[in-house]
Amino acid sequence: MKDVRVIEVKKSVFESNDERAALLRKDLKDKGVFLLNLMSSPGAGKTTTLTRTIEQLKDDLRIGVMEADIDSDVDAITIADTGAKAIQLHTGGMCHLDADMTRQGIDELDDSDIDLVVLENVGNLVCPAEFDTGAVKNVMILSVPEGDDKPLKYPLMFSVCDVVLINKIDVMEYFDFDIEQCREYIRRRNPDAKVIPVSAKTGEGILEWTDWLKNQVIEWKEA
Repeated sequence: MKDVRVIEVKKSVFESNDERAALLRKDLKDKGVFLLNLMSSPGAGKTTTLTRTIEQLKDDLRIGVMEADIDSDVDAITIADTGAKAIQLHTGGMCHLDADMTRQGIDELDDSDIDLVVLENVGNLVCPAEFDTGAVKNVMILSVPEGDDKPLKYPLMFSVCDVVLINKIDVMEYFDFDIEQCREYIRRRNPDAKVIPVSAKTGEGILEWTDWLKNQVIEWKEA
């Protein structure tokens, strides 16, 4: 009977990525660059919200954006039209970015004249939540048409986020969406998450969001 090697895997499969993410965070800190990881499902309004964000902050912060998608460059073109520095990242079919992929994007973006880098992650509520990208803060967008029960169905995504933007509140009257119930579901997953209702279309709530983000960037650079 042949001997078979048995290997006990005790370390997390994400451990090496976590180490690289921590190193990336330190490198960016040394440069005074704040990295924000923006996540959501497809169609929740990431790019439109990001466009509003840039319009509000472009006079105060130098902004760069990395648009991550499986294919196409539509979103990067949209962001470039705002005047922000933008690049498109193609993941080759992968449904998320990890720390190494994020670093490659930042190297191509050239962060030497940037205060804030926004990574618009691949659109889904599972894989992106599992990988530390090296971001200082994680933000996710939940749109009203998706339903108020998403925090129950995708617990990890809501548990890793510092801010949840509830987008498309301008159409809430047309959907069976209970915003207070949604807040409660989010609190169950993450009592520390800040919840900000917004409408990227009308601009409602955007100032509260951008004020929070600007203060986070300033505090990060000064700490």
